[in-house]
Amino acid sequence: MNLAYKLRPQNLEEFFGQEHLVGPGKILNRMIQSKTLFSMILWGPPGSGKTTLAYIIAKTTDSDFHALSAVQTGKDDLRKIISIAKDNQENNKKTILFLDEIHRWNKAQQDGLLPHVESSLITLIGATTENPSFEIINPLLSRCRIFVLKGLDEKNLEKILNIALKDKKRGLGKYKKTVTKDAKELLIRLCGQDARIMLNALEIAVTNFNNKEIANEIIKEVFQTRSAGLYDKKADEHYNIVSAYIKSVRGSDPDAALYYLARMLENGEDPKFIARRMIILASEDIGLADRGALIQANAAFEAVHKIGMPEAQLTLAHATLYLATAKKSRAVANALGRAKEAVYEFPNEPIPLHLRNAPTKLMKNLGYAKDYIWSNKYVGPKTDVSFLPERLKNRKFFQP
Repeated sequence: MNLAYKLRPQNLEEFFGQEHLVGPGKILNRMIQSKTLFSMILWGPPGSGKTTLAYIIAKTTDSDFHALSAVQTGKDDLRKIISIAKDNQENNKKTILFLDEIHRWNKAQQDGLLPHVESSLITLIGATTENPSFEIINPLLSRCRIFVLKGLDEKNLEKILNIALKDKKRGLGKYKKTVTKDAKELLIRLCGQDARIMLNALEIAVTNFNNKEIANEIIKEVFQTRSAGLYDKKADEHYNIVSAYIKSVRGSDPDAALYYLARMLENGEDPKFIARRMIILASEDIGLADRGALIQANAAFEAVHKIGMPEAQLTLAHATLYLATAKKSRAVANALGRAKEAVYEFPNEPIPLHLRNAPTKLMKNLGYAKDYIWSNKYVGPKTDVSFLPERLKNRKFFQP
């Protein structure tokens, strides 16, 4: 039994973090105190306490608790719990189903859960690291409260770490070891706000090294499997980091842009995906303010395609710095947006006759291409005639 499991809080007094949900007078604290259950989805990063909170809710509300992992289970497991829940209902006992990684269940599986949540036969506590708006069916979402859990901050992580070192029964107190201030800070930083990762690393450091004092070198040794952090190309953090990268370039902050670029690259992001985003940004956010931006972004994509990784990192850094330090203008994107609005406002305006081709005599007689001049001195309709349809002739879409 690992340290993270042994130290799992048994009540709210032992639970650290999520004060906005479980602090005095807050919604989940009130629910637990009054023992009035309702179905909910706990959305938050790994190690933020979703599973622990579900256990505490079940224990303090005297409910029959059943935990399933959506990765390993399906409808057969659900049927067994439903059968138990019906017996519990006859005996006036509440049933909680904790479904970890609920986003892994497909639509049909979630549909199977819906009527039992709707009838309150079971109280669902779903846990997910993914945005429930995208991964959970709307009928189920509408019957659940969504609670957002935050990654644990340094203060709470340090409290958990100190308890783990001192607790002789459930923690590592029997080893009588200490951790230097620098090593604590390093351990907390490397765990990425995940208490489980921190405790697992601490347990390895304490039980596998003879040193009475855990210093930086030991923490570095434990974390020798290099990882740049939480990143899944199909998960929320992927989109969060891409968004931060784009906004940093758009905001002309080259340092932040390079940091987010490095995070993407170190976590295995497709370099061509990044290069494509650069091309879009060059037109959308820089546009005519720097006419070389699109050329640079397109050249970066071509270079990345030709040389591949790891050398393509330099090309991406080069282009990132160029785009981040370039002057910015939304004139192109704004002009296109105004033009689109006009298309929906006037979708079928007749093309002015003077702008139409006149390949036949009949068309010429009808006025096609009339008053359109194409000479060395001037190209276009006469100066008092508009290129735009009559009802749009005074519209200005482009504002330099």
